[in-house]
Amino acid sequence: MDLIDDTAAGSNAHEFSVSEISGAVKRLVEGEFGRVRVRGEVGRVVVARTGHMYFDLKDERAVIAAISWKGQVARMNVRPEEGMEVIATGRMTTFAPQSKYQLQVENVEPAGAGALMAMLEARKAKLAAEGVFDPARKRPIPYLPRVIGVITSPSGAVIRDILHRLADRFPRRVIVWPVAVQGERCPADVVRAIEGFNGLAPEGPVPRPDVLIVARGGGSIEDLWGFNDESVARAAAASAIPLISAVGHETDTTLIDFASDLRAPTPTAAAELAVPVRADLLAQVANLGARLERGGKGAVQQRDQRLRDLGRALPRLEALLSAPAQRFDLASGRFAGSLRALADRKRLALGNAAAGLRPGTLINRALSRAESLDRMGARLTPALQRGLERRGERLATIRLPGERLHADIARARPGLLSLAERADSAVRAKFERARDTLRALERMRQTLGYRETLARGFAILRDPDGTPLMSAAQTASLPRFRIEMRDGTVDAAPLAAGPGTPSAPASKSRKAGGRAKPDTPPDQGSLF
Repeated sequence: MDLIDDTAAGSNAHEFSVSEISGAVKRLVEGEFGRVRVRGEVGRVVVARTGHMYFDLKDERAVIAAISWKGQVARMNVRPEEGMEVIATGRMTTFAPQSKYQLQVENVEPAGAGALMAMLEARKAKLAAEGVFDPARKRPIPYLPRVIGVITSPSGAVIRDILHRLADRFPRRVIVWPVAVQGERCPADVVRAIEGFNGLAPEGPVPRPDVLIVARGGGSIEDLWGFNDESVARAAAASAIPLISAVGHETDTTLIDFASDLRAPTPTAAAELAVPVRADLLAQVANLGARLERGGKGAVQQRDQRLRDLGRALPRLEALLSAPAQRFDLASGRFAGSLRALADRKRLALGNAAAGLRPGTLINRALSRAESLDRMGARLTPALQRGLERRGERLATIRLPGERLHADIARARPGLLSLAERADSAVRAKFERARDTLRALERMRQTLGYRETLARGFAILRDPDGTPLMSAAQTASLPRFRIEMRDGTVDAAPLAAGPGTPSAPASKSRKAGGRAKPDTPPDQGSLF
């Protein structure tokens, strides 16, 4: 038995470790391409938080990863942007952890626009000239839409971000239209989704969205190229529903961003732009309600304080009423005397006015009116007869053919009859008015006449001829006179003489055995 085991037979090839192979490749690449200038189109550009820049250089058949360190980026005169055609100066190297080679770029020089960017710029200029990007046609986004339509891939992270953001801010109903967000199917799917949402009936089984969101995650210009399609831009511009574009990240720009009504930097930002924050709205409403309540209380308190201040500035009630009360006392003290004086003035005025209203005056006035009415009535009938005679004479002088004459007479007859009736009515009305006036004067005469005075207990002394006696001296000179009272007339003789007149016999002035009493005439007073 051998103390040492035999080794298995093997090949003579050297065994390299992974690091040895990686190092050999690194030395070979760096030795062969120590410093190179590479021409190509810049692809996706990423700037890390450390300041290092990572981007791609590509042509129609290959892609080379490129990197520039922070210090090199700071010294660049021209920073690479996606779509630019540049000449990058640097050296080739490898990155062992990922088994890839890359170009470490020290400087970048512009070499012209790339083919894709040139095509994009030409398409953009064409659409802008047609007014597809005109800001005047853009519609405002609804403040709080009821339904939101989302056009995106149903399996990506974009739709989950949008739904999560909407649920956090203000939950709304969301309708998703699945589309391909890259590749050849992308433009047709997006156009079909935009037109499909616009074709929904407002009150149909599937509600029509109030706002649309076209969303996709970030990617290279090739990945986002479907949203640079001319048909997509035209469909977005023609949408009757306000549209928010959220394609790529903040630095990614496509034609749909220019044609949409609002561009969002990210899909999450699109959800934020579509709806407000419900909690903020509730807080704002609560704040406004609190401010309204505080404002109302403050206004009431301010006015209450102002009222109290004005109340303190007013004089006391006693001071306000003292002077009017004193004036009222003075006026009430003068009121009784003023009322009596006014009554005396009115009584005097009434006496002066009644002095001219004597029965004879009223009788004369009534008689004068009656005579005037009689004269007018006597003149009216002859005047009417004379008028009719003149009309008849004029009618007799007119010679017309028989039929025409009869026709004229027939036409004139109603007018003449109407005139006669009107004249008769006018005469009767005038007589009625005169009669009413006479009756009124008679009532006034009776009211103001002396018989009304007699009815109140007075009497009138008349001489045998019926002339009223105005003084006591006239009765003393007469042997007899008549006393007219309310219900008749009696004869009387004077019993005693007045001063300066002869005395009359007083046969029945004394009773036998008694003391004689002088008879005095009754105090008749004034008739008016």
